[in-house]
Amino acid sequence: TATANITAAALTVTGVTANNKVYNRTTAATLNTAGAALVGVIAPDVVTLSTAGATGTFADRNVGTGKVVTVTGLTIGGAGAGNYTLTQPSATANITAATLTITGVTANNKVYDGTTAATLNTAAAALVGVIAPDVVTLNTAGATGTFSDPNVGTGKTVTTAGFTIGGTDVPNYTLVQPTTTADITAAPLIPLTITGV
Repeated sequence: TATANITAAALTVTGVTANNKVYNRTTAATLNTAGAALVGVIAPDVVTLSTAGATGTFADRNVGTGKVVTVTGLTIGGAGAGNYTLTQPSATANITAATLTITGVTANNKVYDGTTAATLNTAAAALVGVIAPDVVTLNTAGATGTFSDPNVGTGKTVTTAGFTIGGTDVPNYTLVQPTTTADITAAPLIPLTITGV
């Protein structure tokens, strides 16, 4: 006679995926487990997979593509479960940049001068959407404004460009340039004189 060990057979799981998400400063990942299936069960053993407690975690919280998502909480049951050990799967997904907007930007009304240039007021400009305690700052130094056309009108759209963001957490955000409105009023008539008659 002799003695020996029978160790548990390893089971793996296929069909688990993770959703892409917008940056939210956490590593939490949402899993899709509807297609999850066990691989390695030896027939006619009865081993079932439970996905109820499954959770996903990104490798880090920052923006990136094809980021590894580790999976935990998958369990096995059934009469044959004691003869198996389960290896948790992994998946990949993307974290895309969160969008920042700007409030507090206005444009001055102006008298018609044949151009689309607009003068902006940026003293009250503020970022909206930064997730605390991320450090993201707004730079207005290069900001410019442009009317939709040079003609006289009220409530004309002014598009802006040149607003930028800085700070340690900038890679996790994308900035939307603001728009505003202002008036172009008619230029005063200039009296003309005629000579040479």
